[in-house]
Amino acid sequence: MIIDILVAVLLFAAVGTAASVRVIRQYERGVVLRFGRLQHRIRTPGLTAIVPGVDRLRKVNMQIVTMPVPAQEGITRDNVTVRVDAVVYFNVTDPTRAVINVEDYLFAMGQVAQASLRSIIGKSDLDDLLSDREKLNQGLEVMIDNPALNWGVHIDRVEIKDVSLPEAMKRSIARQAEAERERRSRIISADGEYQASRKLSEAASVMSDAPAALQLRLLETVVEVAAERNSTLVLPFPVELLRFVQQTGGGEGASSESTTNGPGEAEPSARQRSESPTGEQSRAEIAERLREALAPRTPEQRTTEEDEEELRMSPS
Repeated sequence: MIIDILVAVLLFAAVGTAASVRVIRQYERGVVLRFGRLQHRIRTPGLTAIVPGVDRLRKVNMQIVTMPVPAQEGITRDNVTVRVDAVVYFNVTDPTRAVINVEDYLFAMGQVAQASLRSIIGKSDLDDLLSDREKLNQGLEVMIDNPALNWGVHIDRVEIKDVSLPEAMKRSIARQAEAERERRSRIISADGEYQASRKLSEAASVMSDAPAALQLRLLETVVEVAAERNSTLVLPFPVELLRFVQQTGGGEGASSESTTNGPGEAEPSARQRSESPTGEQSRAEIAERLREALAPRTPEQRTTEEDEEELRMSPS
């Protein structure tokens, strides 16, 4: 009889001990309510004892929770319908508030995140949703964090994952991007042509001051064309030689007229024939004039020759 009583007492003690001992993990904290009243001491990780039937232990997870926010449809400030989804990272910093101030902080956080996401869509333009997401993430984090602080929850980060657009809007954005690329291409091409024209103008100015450079360029062009093994090679007539022909043409015509005798004119005397230049002297003079015509001229000499040419060509 006594043995049965002892066995019953031991069993009751074992059951009571098992019912009063709880294990709290490293990432958890315990909140105890005794007869419905909060016990201010937070139970830390390890073994903790409670009074069975009197105390009630609530365990709170202190890890960062990853909560995906379902896609929310809204109209942006510039009247474009979009669907946006996001993800919220948060953790509990005050287990007492998470137990006392809100019935289910996980459900409450999900509802606040959805409402804040719809609100941020209506306050933003489409360009902001597509290109300035960092600023929107910060604004969304502030909107969710304000009510979460009273629940003992800290918002670690909020990220907008995807922005879905209607097909018509996608085509419009593609056309806009194509037009922008075409505009940039034309600007770059026009800038290249402008720089090339400036360089060509500078080169023309340098060659006009140094005729020898123009002749060297002409020789280089002839060499390049000859290297292609063309059967026909066209050389431009030198302007200096043309000017020389114009200068000497009038003198030769006058001399020919003076030496030609009409029907009633007398033959030139022997003294006049002896004073006329020989063929060798004429060739020497022509060669000398040709060298002078082809020789490089300074800008002052070219200006003087142009003035003389204008005076000669002007009607008397």
